Amino acid sequence: MIKLKNVVINKYKSFLEKQEIEIEDGVTRIVGKNESGKTALLEAMAKFNYFDPKDKTFTFNSTNDYPRGELKRYQQEYPNEDFDVITCTFELSDNLLNQISEDVGKEVFTSKSIIVAKTYNNIKRFYNVSTNTKKFIEQFLQNYTLEDSMKQELIKSNSLEELAEKLKEIEELTDAYKELKTKYIDSPKTDSEDKLVSYIISEYIIPNLPEFLYFDEYYSLPGTINLQKFLNGQVDDTFTKEQNDITKALFELSNIDIKKVMDSNNYEDFIAELEATSNNITDKLLEYWTTNKNLEINFEVQTKENISTRNFEKLLQIRIKNTKHRVTLPLKNRSKGFIWFFSFLVWFSKVQEKKNLIILLDEPGLNLHAEAQADLLKYIDKELLPRYQVIYTTHSPFMIESDKLDEVRTVYDSNDSKVGSIISNALEEKDQGTLFPLQAALGYNLAQNLYISDKNLLVEGVADLMFLTVMSGILKENNREGLNEDITIVPVGGLDKVATFISLLRGNELNMVCLLDTFIDQKGKKRLEDLIKDKIIKEKQIKFFDQYIDRLNIAEIEDMFEIEEYLKLFNEEFSKDFKSISKEEIDTNKPIIPQINQIIQKNRFNHYRPSRYLTSICADKDYFSEATLDRFENLFKDINKLFN
Repeated sequence: MIKLKNVVINKYKSFLEKQEIEIEDGVTRIVGKNESGKTALLEAMAKFNYFDPKDKTFTFNSTNDYPRGELKRYQQEYPNEDFDVITCTFELSDNLLNQISEDVGKEVFTSKSIIVAKTYNNIKRFYNVSTNTKKFIEQFLQNYTLEDSMKQELIKSNSLEELAEKLKEIEELTDAYKELKTKYIDSPKTDSEDKLVSYIISEYIIPNLPEFLYFDEYYSLPGTINLQKFLNGQVDDTFTKEQNDITKALFELSNIDIKKVMDSNNYEDFIAELEATSNNITDKLLEYWTTNKNLEINFEVQTKENISTRNFEKLLQIRIKNTKHRVTLPLKNRSKGFIWFFSFLVWFSKVQEKKNLIILLDEPGLNLHAEAQADLLKYIDKELLPRYQVIYTTHSPFMIESDKLDEVRTVYDSNDSKVGSIISNALEEKDQGTLFPLQAALGYNLAQNLYISDKNLLVEGVADLMFLTVMSGILKENNREGLNEDITIVPVGGLDKVATFISLLRGNELNMVCLLDTFIDQKGKKRLEDLIKDKIIKEKQIKFFDQYIDRLNIAEIEDMFEIEEYLKLFNEEFSKDFKSISKEEIDTNKPIIPQINQIIQKNRFNHYRPSRYLTSICADKDYFSEATLDRFENLFKDINKLFN
């Protein structure tokens, strides 16, 4: 019901300056070299609102977490530790907003998104929780019968407390006073002076605030579990806290009381419960573990004498059986990748009943083969994404899908003692180590096909490439200016991927110009603006189609043609799919594509087909009006000048 949209981290470990990261609704992939700050970023998020409040590992501690070189100054400036170390922006769902409106009244709560910060003393602060007290009072009083004069006097109240004082003096409004006092003034538990704000935070924001689940390679099931040590909560070098936690998760899933096991000599019920649980988890694992389908989990309880204490200890042995080869091996002898995958499923199974969860994975699948990493990505897409936001770190190219580069964020060490780690939605030009996994994800064959020219014109898609190629050819055939031959048109696969491709291509010192549809998505626009701000590309190197069309402020390449010309292409190509569209059905003051979508009742038709059709009919200048030819010629003239 609440989505994480943005995180700001400040003065935490290697983050010496305020850094901001945009969070995707689905998966956010954080790429960076070792020791760049990726783990610190996930840790800070986990400490914001960890799913297990009893786990003090995931609470802020300024002594351990504040940048060591600035700690003394911090202690002097913030003796109460009221410093916002992490700030999260959340977007509220329409469902939650409706619930709030039904409770406090329409247009009383006026925030679509809220900001929540957490300090080094582990106190949450809430910002941007805006309310309209006047509207609340008006609607609250509608539930009671009042004379107009009395109602007008009560509405003048500037706060809930002031209204309560007035109601207290009116005997016939005792019920209104009790409701206001009990429900809205006395019950909220936050520090906000505005009782209405405090009520909304207590009743709706805090209960729906996402919790964070953190998982890394250390949360791995041990092959041997000393049941007495587990029962005593004994954590040491041989049985770490993370191993204890993952073991506890397994036993809780199996609904096992270890005390009863320790007092019994019959382990059949114990083993049966464990096997029933592990079978369910194994079935899920093998659904995505394509490397080997012949595995199953076995459990054994052994009694062994401890030579040093002369006591007998009960040990749970976890073994993996290969049903094909009919052999079993201790869990510790299986691959680290398999152990990680199985352990994660155990850990996740424990908490998956929680609906409002954000999953943080630190270097997931680090020990998995490339194909197994692909299996893990499938698991994330099919099992996690439908219900949860996922944020993971990696430096493996196999954990980055080339068609999802827009979901990538980078973290790198600035090597500046005053700046520390830097988070970027683009890529740092000087840091080729950070750049490498993304280049590898694209594939070197694809990369080589892109880098065939020193001059690259980046466009959104293949349709742009074909339209531009055809129109340039027609102009040149008639001794007019088309696109210079030494310029390569590069379709990037979508407007949202433009910023990523600019970052990747400029690492090879290539000359680039962008020719784009008008940005409607503010996120994509901001990423491009950030590239300009960071001097990765100059503003003059970015051209938009609407600059060449007088009648429109928003345009795509299809709007470069006269309306009847593009409709002719569309109608002839889609003659078997849709009824013919006439010019009279099109508003000349609006882009043509959204209007066609609306007429044919489709979210999006295949833009490639009209462009392909144009190439197949060998059209010449007579097919187009002078206005269309002039637009394209003016565009090509500007593009050529930019490269020269």
